[in-house]
This record gives sequence, C-alpha cells and structure tokens, in this order.
Amino acid sequence: MGVDLKAVQALDLWRGAIVESVRREAPDLSARQMALLLTVYLTAPPHTVRGLATALNVSKPAITRALDRLSEYGLIRRKVDETDRRSVLIQRTVKGSVFLREFGDIIVSAAAVTHNGM
Repeated sequence: MGVDLKAVQALDLWRGAIVESVRREAPDLSARQMALLLTVYLTAPPHTVRGLATALNVSKPAITRALDRLSEYGLIRRKVDETDRRSVLIQRTVKGSVFLREFGDIIVSAAAVTHNGM
C-alpha cells in the first residue's frame, strides 16, 4: 500500500481533512485529544492512564484532562479494572467508533481531492 506523498501534498491532505472536519457538527478535538483517541482505538487494549502517558510521552495529568474531554463527548469511557480496583481502564464507545470512521472517510475524500488536484 505504498503512498508516495511529498511534504506539501501530505500537509494539503491534512488541511483538507481538518477543514472538512470543522465544518461538521462534531467535536473539535485538540491534537493531543485526537492522538489519544486514535491510540485507544487503533492499538490493542487494555489502556490505562499510565500506559497512555507512556505511549504518548505525555504527563499523566495531561492525559487525564484529555480523557475528561473525550469522556464528556462520549468518545471513550472509564471503567474500574475488576482485577485491580486501583486501576481505571479506558474503553472504546460506539460513538467514538462512529466519530473515527467518519473522520477516516473525511481523510479518504480529502486524499481523492488532493490526488486529483495535483
């Protein structure tokens, strides 16, 4: 699946996807929130605050703040780990899956426009 993009093409693809995403009635996520959401959905669980902080090389308080916002949007949920009640697991939601599927579709559409325009 080789994709041969130059830096300016990649940036234009990203711009197209971001512009389309802000036009929609969807949560406007920060880069950190999006990175966190993608990590939860695209890497194997279980996910914990500590594990996500390590994976993203970001402080635990920063991860907690981003998770608070993602949780408010219904894109993730927290659940106490039944095997270790001190630990909280970060779980996917249907709403989060739909959000990312639609965002993926936006990227595909932006790629088609970028490819046809260059």
